[in-house]
Amino acid sequence: MGASSEHSLLGEHDLEQALDVRRAIRSGRWTSHTSGLADDHVQGNVVILPQALAGDFLRYCQRNPKPCPVLAVSEPGDPMLPGLGTDIDIRTDVPRYRVWRHGELVDQPTDITGLWREDLVTFVIGCSFSFEQALLDAGLSLRHVDQKKNVAMYRTSIATEPAGPFCGPMVVSMRPMTAAAAIRAIQVTSRFPDVHGAPVHIGDPAQIGIADLSRPDYGDAVEVLPGELPVFWACGVTPQAALAQARPEFCITHAPGAMLITDLLNRQLASF
Repeated sequence: MGASSEHSLLGEHDLEQALDVRRAIRSGRWTSHTSGLADDHVQGNVVILPQALAGDFLRYCQRNPKPCPVLAVSEPGDPMLPGLGTDIDIRTDVPRYRVWRHGELVDQPTDITGLWREDLVTFVIGCSFSFEQALLDAGLSLRHVDQKKNVAMYRTSIATEPAGPFCGPMVVSMRPMTAAAAIRAIQVTSRFPDVHGAPVHIGDPAQIGIADLSRPDYGDAVEVLPGELPVFWACGVTPQAALAQARPEFCITHAPGAMLITDLLNRQLASF
C-alpha cells in the first residue's frame, strides 16, 4: 500500500497521537516510513538480538553514542517496552521489519510474533526524526518531509569503534540546507544528544566516502539545489551495517525509515 493512501486511512487526528499511530501499524493499516507521523513524539530505531550478543552490542552502542544513542533495552524474552509507552509490543508495533540470518536479509515482514524467542533482547536507539520537529519549529524546511519521502541515508568511510564482533562504517542521514540554515540546524540539534545531536559533516560528500548523493544506500534521494549544502547527521541505521559485519545467526531490525513511535515527547530529550 502506498504512503499517500495510508495517510488517508489514518486521518489527521490519528497522525497527532502516538498510540493511535501504533494501533494503525499493529493492524497493518500503516506499513510505510514514519517520517512526519506523530511529530511531537520520539521515534526509535530497533535492533533485536539473541541475549548472547546483547552485551557486546550494548558496548558497541556505548562506544559509538553519536550514531547509536540507546533509549531503551528490554529484558530477555520480553516484547514489551513500558518505559517508552503504553502497550508497546515490539513484535507488532514497527511498520516493517528486516529479518537477518548469518548477515543476510531474508525477509521484511510487518509482524514478527511468529519469530519471537525467549532469548531475544530489544534495543531502541534514538532517531533523527525526533530532532526534525525541533528544526521545523525553528522555521527550517526539510525537503524530504515536504516531498513526503523517507530521508536519504548513506554508508560512509567513517569507521565506528568496534566491540566484540560489531564494527563497520557510520551511516549518516542527509538534509540539504543553505549555509544560514545549516548554522541554525547545528544550534538546534546540539540540544538533542540522545537523538544524534549536531551534524557530523557539512559539505563535500566525497570527504566522508559518499560518491553520489543521488544514490542513497537507504531511503529516498532529494535534490541539493544551487546555493545549498548537504548536511549530514549520524544515523541509527549504523547498527545494521555493524550487524552485516558481525553476521549473527539471527537478528531483527526495523526497515530503514520505518520506526517505533513512542509515547515520549521530543522536548523531553532536550539537554538544555
